[in-house]
Order: sequence, then C-alpha cells, then structure tokens
Amino acid sequence: QVRLVESGGGLVQPGGSLKLSCVMPRAITSTFNMYTMGWYRQAPGKQRELVATITSGRTSHYADSVRGRFTISRDNSRKTVSLQMNFLKPEDTAVYYCNAKNDHDDYQNYWGQGTQVTVSS
Repeated sequence: QVRLVESGGGLVQPGGSLKLSCVMPRAITSTFNMYTMGWYRQAPGKQRELVATITSGRTSHYADSVRGRFTISRDNSRKTVSLQMNFLKPEDTAVYYCNAKNDHDDYQNYWGQGTQVTVSS
C-alpha cells in the first residue's frame, strides 16, 4: 500500500504554532490535482476526525474546532499539502494523518503514516 509522507509534528506549548506537510510520492501516478487533499486526526481513545480538506480548485473546509486557527494549503507543482496550525490548544493533541482522495476514482484513497502533535506546557 502506497503511503503519503508526512512531516512536521512535535511538541509545542499551548498558544504555539506548528506546520505539517505532506507529499504525494511518485509511486502514485495519477495527477495530483485530481485529488482532494485533507488532514484528519485521532486522539487517544477517540475516533479519527476530519480537520480540514482542500479541493483541486483550492476550496477549503474546516472542522468547527479548528476554523480560524488552522489553514490548509496545497502546491500542485510540488504535490504537497500543508496544515498551518496556530493558537494550539491541549485538545489539539493527536496523531495527524494526511489523506488524498481521487475525485474520479473511489479506490484511489491514500493515507500517510501519521505524525504526532502534542500540545502541552
């Protein structure tokens, strides 16, 4: 199973910032702009939840809990998607997963391995 490659997690104090990045590997040969890209997260003992998505036309959608604090962006030429996280709260602590869903083929749905984000003083 091909995986997306994430980076940028870590430990940060409440109120701080982190930026997550995700790149689509060359093994996925479909054109990057055929995919809606997204970030999801899963905290211990909880289900995985949507954080933000961005379409090929750069229409973005955010969970209510992060709207106004997080910004999702994409660079089609570099096949990357990023998540800028500001004003982080302890409840943002989770493993964050990158996702790519092909808009024309439901079978082309890829995930990253996850990156840990911990918000603590």
